[in-house]
Amino acid sequence: MELWQALVLGAVEGFTEFLPISSTAHLILAARVLRLPSSEFLKSFEVAIQFGAILSVVLIYFRTFLRNWAANRKVAVAFLPTALIGALLYPLIKRYLLDNAAVSLAALFLGGILLIIFESIHREKPEAHDDIPSLSYAKAAGVGFFQTLAVIPGVSRAAATILGGLLLGMKRKTIVEFSFLLAVPTMAAATGLDLVRSASQFSIGDVHLLIAGFAAAFVVARWSILFLLRYIQNHDFTAFGWYRIALAVVFWALM
Repeated sequence: MELWQALVLGAVEGFTEFLPISSTAHLILAARVLRLPSSEFLKSFEVAIQFGAILSVVLIYFRTFLRNWAANRKVAVAFLPTALIGALLYPLIKRYLLDNAAVSLAALFLGGILLIIFESIHREKPEAHDDIPSLSYAKAAGVGFFQTLAVIPGVSRAAATILGGLLLGMKRKTIVEFSFLLAVPTMAAATGLDLVRSASQFSIGDVHLLIAGFAAAFVVARWSILFLLRYIQNHDFTAFGWYRIALAVVFWALM
């Protein structure tokens, strides 16, 4: 892998991680476009650069993490289902799914259709929940169970949690911010687990690639988070659904 390729993958990770379009699928497809051969190093690199995206959330919401322990408890409860499923299915996910373009494209396509259908029928109720600290533990766990669907590349962790929260009666801005907060323990655990098990894949000569990917993911993710917070003030996620469908169709035609 060249330095510029590491920067591109980091930027792709940062831009897509918090949008309902699947960062994993985009990294898989980006690696194909860059003609990077599938390898254990590439899989671990794509996981490791998530730390950059995690840091962007921590810096934006550091006051919440430091002071709002009621919100932190709800995030912890929502994280538990993913932690359990992820630990049980880690070998299967990494061996058979993380570089499977066909699975990613199918999930992108079907997820795009689901987004469009959902937004066409969903109407936010006046009594929708608009406060994370007072969110019930049952609803927090429910969002966590929706997040477990994202173990399938292409589903999108953001899409699964956001749609799950909307179905459970949360306001759009509230579930989007909850999705940001939930990303921190989820991605930190996934990245830490992978690095512990795959440390041998990296050498001293790879450090500059990891730093480049991390930095690009951090810078672009911060912009992406702020963009989404502004976007949802006047838009729903229908456009992201059409984007997912178009991306899947284009890559199917090229494969």
